[in-house]
Amino acid sequence: MLLRARFVVGLSAAALVLAGCAGGESSGGGSSSDSGGSSEGEASSADVCESADGDGPKIGLAYDVGGRGDQSFNDSAYAGLKQVVTDLDGTCTEAEAQNGEDEAAREERLRQLAEAGHETIVAVGFIYGASVYTVAPDYPEVNFGIIDGAPPEGVDLLPNVANIGFAANQGSFLVGAAAALTTESDTIGFVGGLDIPLIQDFELGYVAGAEEVNPDVEIESQYLSQDDAAAGFENPSGGNTTATGMYDKGADVVFHAAGKSGLGVFDAAVTAGEGNWAIGVDSDQYLTASPEQQPRILTSMLKRVDVGVIEYVTGVADAAEGGEAPNGFVTYDLASDGVGYATSGDFLSQDVLDQLEELKQQIIDGDIKVPSAFE
Repeated sequence: MLLRARFVVGLSAAALVLAGCAGGESSGGGSSSDSGGSSEGEASSADVCESADGDGPKIGLAYDVGGRGDQSFNDSAYAGLKQVVTDLDGTCTEAEAQNGEDEAAREERLRQLAEAGHETIVAVGFIYGASVYTVAPDYPEVNFGIIDGAPPEGVDLLPNVANIGFAANQGSFLVGAAAALTTESDTIGFVGGLDIPLIQDFELGYVAGAEEVNPDVEIESQYLSQDDAAAGFENPSGGNTTATGMYDKGADVVFHAAGKSGLGVFDAAVTAGEGNWAIGVDSDQYLTASPEQQPRILTSMLKRVDVGVIEYVTGVADAAEGGEAPNGFVTYDLASDGVGYATSGDFLSQDVLDQLEELKQQIIDGDIKVPSAFE
């Protein structure tokens, strides 16, 4: 039966970039609480899909806009792919998205992966929702996982599709608390990539966490785009301009949930100087930031996409030995180590860390209910 856990949280075939046995290059791109999340940064040419030659499962990974090298969402997915291909002695193919592509291009990408014999295909990003639910019925023996996925309105769940979600509001609650406990101006900011429920979930958690520990805090929130994914998630210049405006108005901590646009937020924090901070997202962005940016990255909200990829692909492989592959809605939260915060850089004081751990346990125990855009 379908699992129904609560979910929180135009290219031609010839032009499609498929990188199996020849790792694709990024086109650019939005854990345990005490340990940094996996982050590969921009992968070298000697990547897993070039070198893997085992006889285990054949896995396809279709990237979101921005692709590998975004130092965030897509790179975390690649980290999971690398780990699970190694663990299962499998092989893999990476498929890059292109800016401005249409629905037909995403469908064609998925069909090519399925036709190439991949037993498991992971589509990275909500943008693949409609395309997966269009393609999956034609390949009932192929298992599809959608990161941040959900079926289109009015479309039923499918037995070979898993919608892999993350309680981003819970992780964002903790970094919101960290921001409010760190600020000296009692003013903090949030920069979102696209004004949609998926990103609003980060904002709601961030605001709730900040207000939980500092009722005097003021929070300014802005989104880079209402409907253009590239403008929202691949726009470092826009991220820089927006964050600079917040720092100029007195904010001294700014959290971004904006993919590659967040690199501009980091640059704005560098320009704002000592005493001003940025907070990363998805992976431990301190580990992939430039030496100039690192001293300004207070923490990162870890959305463990790598965990989602590993758990899903492993679940499908286990089901091949007997049982049912993961399907329906699957959510990774604080209790399952699917979200958290990073401590690289050691910028969070022990007092702040102690308070964050107490808040984390209260959320896990149900004593604190974090608001969500999906309620």
